[in-house]
Amino acid sequence: MTVVDVVQRRVLRVLAVTQVLGAAGVTIGLAVSSLIAAVLADSDAVGGLAQTSAVLGAALFALPAARMAARRGRRPALVFGYGAGAIGAVVAACAVVLGSWHVLLVALVLFGAASSANLAARYAGADLAHPHRRARSVALVVWASTLGAVAGPNLAAPAGDVAVRLGLPVGAGPYLLAAALFGLAAVVVLRFLRPDPLAIAQSAVVPAHCAGGVGETKGAKALWRSLPSAAKLALGGVTLCHTAMVGLMSMTPVHMDHGGSSLRVVGVVISLHVASMYAASPLFGWMADRLGRVPVLTIGAALVVAAAGIAGMASSHDAPQLAAGLALLGFGWSAGLVAGSALLTESVEVLDRPAAQGLSDLCMNVGGALGGITAGVVVTAWSYAALGLLVGFIALPLLVACLFSSLQRVW
Repeated sequence: MTVVDVVQRRVLRVLAVTQVLGAAGVTIGLAVSSLIAAVLADSDAVGGLAQTSAVLGAALFALPAARMAARRGRRPALVFGYGAGAIGAVVAACAVVLGSWHVLLVALVLFGAASSANLAARYAGADLAHPHRRARSVALVVWASTLGAVAGPNLAAPAGDVAVRLGLPVGAGPYLLAAALFGLAAVVVLRFLRPDPLAIAQSAVVPAHCAGGVGETKGAKALWRSLPSAAKLALGGVTLCHTAMVGLMSMTPVHMDHGGSSLRVVGVVISLHVASMYAASPLFGWMADRLGRVPVLTIGAALVVAAAGIAGMASSHDAPQLAAGLALLGFGWSAGLVAGSALLTESVEVLDRPAAQGLSDLCMNVGGALGGITAGVVVTAWSYAALGLLVGFIALPLLVACLFSSLQRVW
């Protein structure tokens, strides 16, 4: 076993711990933010904006975090994201106490930085991975989120009960718990993510005294123009899968609330969705390493289309069908994220990877923000069924592009 292999194992162990903590905090916010914002503002459209604010925050922090990673390594970038998320969660709790949905939306932008850090961690897991195991390394980091992702939504109600006993509004509890989890994740990264995996990867191709800033050799536009077609397909795949997932998932709790579902039932449905996002990632990673990145990206697009049809046809009180649809949606997101991230990483040079990865996270989170905004408007103006139809059409171009790319490779 080489020194790099030893470091890679340590990196994956540290990332596994932080993914559990970060995912629990993020999914607590996913479970309650739409409902809390909708109640505070007495508007379903504002409920959709709550999720959008968090996704927009993840997008806004993607490029600064990528620049920080290029200059100083993965560790400072991840600490920056988790720390900002913790501050946002505290401000969100204050917004609930004040009864201000305006402050809540602003706080959720900061909250989204933790989501950005959790997503960026998958690239840290790929920095030192062998090419034939790169997708599995990405998948392992994603899979490590399963425990926290499943526990998070179900911790919302107990955290709310604790807040009530402390004399605070029930909605403040989940955000305070999320703040504690993000803070702990930042401490773990700061203390244990040593040596930095990106610094080691870059040092293999440039002299140590030239390493500073090597990942910023191109601007965003120049980088996009220089990306090969495989990298553009990967970036588009990750973006479209994430956009579809956020759009449909963000309004499902509101749709279920209209049918009289309790917070606990909503929590179970969201937990199943989030578990499917993460739990199957090792399978998709293995498939991507064995069968190829593009075929698994194709599977992801097909699953998203199927999920939109199943969930979109479910009534507001049909929790089992909604759970089934959102589980398929999670599988599609997982396949797209794992295969797309591995394809993007191996399609660009090492020195350009932080910038390309930051651009990918920016695009996927901007897409998610637009998906959340559109979802709130569509459900308010028409229906949840119309949203399902729209999500299905969003994923179709990706499915066609992947099939065309596969045919090109065959011929």
